[in-house]
Amino acid sequence: MRVLVSACLLGVNCRYNGVPKEKKEVKELLNREDITLIPVCPEQLGGLPTPRTPSERKGDGVFSKEGEDRTVAFTRGAEEVLRLAKLYGCEVAILKERSPSCGNKEVYDGGFTGTVVTGEGVTAELLRKNGVKVFGESELAEFIEYIRRS
Repeated sequence: MRVLVSACLLGVNCRYNGVPKEKKEVKELLNREDITLIPVCPEQLGGLPTPRTPSERKGDGVFSKEGEDRTVAFTRGAEEVLRLAKLYGCEVAILKERSPSCGNKEVYDGGFTGTVVTGEGVTAELLRKNGVKVFGESELAEFIEYIRRS
């Protein structure tokens, strides 16, 4: 099974601050013969550099800490990730939680105060709307069960 995965969870330096969020349990999936991980970073695919000023989702938009509207870049990146999902036949993804791109259940509220609210990142939302099952990195047990049943 081919699975999209946030590249930062594999140790790629693509996050806004250039510091990876490698998750050992996600990286161990590389050793499974029944899974092929397809690493993606929607923000880089949308044209944003690393490092970059942090952004948060507010309503339907995404804004940098300085107030710059980055919705176009985040949307472009989400569309590229969806294109890769279709190209590789990915029906499932493991994405970085709370990210304005990849968050699948919670995101930061747009006030840059560390407040978390229920919601999805731009990419997670687009993937879900197009039939891709999205898991966060803390949901690996659920992911394993999902692929076992598939």
